[in-house]
Amino acid sequence: MLVLRLVGLLVLVSIAGSLAIYFFTRDRRYLTFAWRILQFAFVFLVLFAVFYLLERLVLVI
Repeated sequence: MLVLRLVGLLVLVSIAGSLAIYFFTRDRRYLTFAWRILQFAFVFLVLFAVFYLLERLVLVI
């Protein structure tokens, strides 16, 4: 769970930094970068949830 919290914190800091840089420079590639980070974080979260559920199912059986 510690890894999940660290990844979440890094994602939030990265997205906030990208949005801040976008507001200063108005360069759309920083928005694209923030969107890619959000997509990666969502995929990571879904994979983590699937592995967590599989672990629970294995422990029950």
